[in-house]
Amino acid sequence: MTSPLINRLIDELDYPKITEANHSEFVNDTKTSVLFFAGNPERFPESLDVAIVLPELLASFSQLKAGVVLEEDEAPLKRRYAFSIYPALVFVREGVVLGSICKVQDWQEYLIQINTLLQANAHISQVIPTVNSEVSSHGRG
Repeated sequence: MTSPLINRLIDELDYPKITEANHSEFVNDTKTSVLFFAGNPERFPESLDVAIVLPELLASFSQLKAGVVLEEDEAPLKRRYAFSIYPALVFVREGVVLGSICKVQDWQEYLIQINTLLQANAHISQVIPTVNSEVSSHGRG
């Protein structure tokens, strides 16, 4: 099940729909991408907050290109990224995982965590452990 807020990312803001079939092409052909794993918004209502914040994050980090992972393709792709909590933003640089941010965060926490992930060496040869934050504050600074 999707929501109007998540559909807005795809329909109005033209974020690509990420499926198991097109995932590799998207993350390998995009310099730095962020994959939005929303889960079911009825089960994970924080996904709606992340859907609101994500365009603002992209405005602050112009090097990012976002894609929305379709719910029916989330399970197999989630296994590739080893995060355990929805919603999740997974950051990938040219096919190499930089990390993830789970649940909704305070605005300042997003800025700190994303800056840390983006400053990671561009020539990493192994997957970096993900950032699974448990913060569930809804503030946006």
